[in-house]
Amino acid sequence: MTSDLYAHKSMCYDTLISVVCAKMLYAEFLALLGKAGLSVRAFAELIGMNPNSISNYARTGELPTHLALIAVLLVGVGELGGDYRQIMSKVEVMPKKPRGGGRRGHFGGDRQTNLDLKA
Repeated sequence: MTSDLYAHKSMCYDTLISVVCAKMLYAEFLALLGKAGLSVRAFAELIGMNPNSISNYARTGELPTHLALIAVLLVGVGELGGDYRQIMSKVEVMPKKPRGGGRRGHFGGDRQTNLDLKA
């Protein structure tokens, strides 16, 4: 039993090192989410992000390190017999505010008023 746990810890450590030292491919990320039983939408809700923001990384094919680390840790906790939902419920996740000039209900925001600049 102890050797199995050591082998598993070693595998998780190697995975973390590879994530930190190299970019994770989006396809690898989807495979990890599958292991955790999550969809992209569920993962986004779990960490307080817009699902489109995460799926946009499919275009580049690579995922930012912080998202890759979260996915690896979720799977690692599950493989060690833990419940990541219970652990993450201890932290209140605040959804990120949308960036840009748009106002809710107004596509593209409001037009800028003319500035009366006299030279």
